[in-house]
Amino acid sequence: MLAPAREDSQPPAMSETMIETVDLHRSYRIGKKSIEVLHGINLRIEPGERVFLCGPSGAGKTTLLYTLAGLERPERGSVRIHGADLYAMSRRQQAQYRNREIGYVFQNYHLLPELTALENVAVPGAISGRDSTDAALKALDRVGLADRGHHLPAELSGGEQQRVAIARAIVNEPKVLFADEPTGNLDSRNSAEIMSILMDLATEHGVTLVVVTHDQNLAKAGDRTLVIRDGSITEQA
Repeated sequence: MLAPAREDSQPPAMSETMIETVDLHRSYRIGKKSIEVLHGINLRIEPGERVFLCGPSGAGKTTLLYTLAGLERPERGSVRIHGADLYAMSRRQQAQYRNREIGYVFQNYHLLPELTALENVAVPGAISGRDSTDAALKALDRVGLADRGHHLPAELSGGEQQRVAIARAIVNEPKVLFADEPTGNLDSRNSAEIMSILMDLATEHGVTLVVVTHDQNLAKAGDRTLVIRDGSITEQA
């Protein structure tokens, strides 16, 4: 188990590689049985790369994404985002770093139902203690929803809700955007539009994109496809 860092410790100097994992292990316990999901994952992703993670159901794709994003702590190994070791930070440092440098798009949107689209997008700025209304408006415009900011999530279609979720993920202009089955609940037309938005963010704004998908056709749009199976990763030609 990795030891927590002191509160006053500082992240290490930045490096050119955007994401790097070394000997990453993650398992779950079911009763008395331990199930290893990630088995010594070693991975490098460069700045601006568009990488898709595929594999059979239950292979550990979402677990890997959560671990890369600092949402699930590994038993062993390290995760570095642009040189900063996520799991060598204190919990407070880690939360601050995620808020500032990492965006995450969930399959089920995770919008707050009582907040408008604009208010949902502004949440990451509020967490960091600043008024991000202007940035939220800009982010909504980037996903084509500048005119829907005052609508509640229940008043939006599934595709529109996912666009709001993407706008929320990019409002702080993160270096890395993780997306977990972002088109899993959408029809083919909305899926194509969402993927177009994500790919444009990577191409036009230099965001490093890591996407979990079961759709091999979507995965072909990326720079690399990585297949996770039996806790290990192989690269697909």
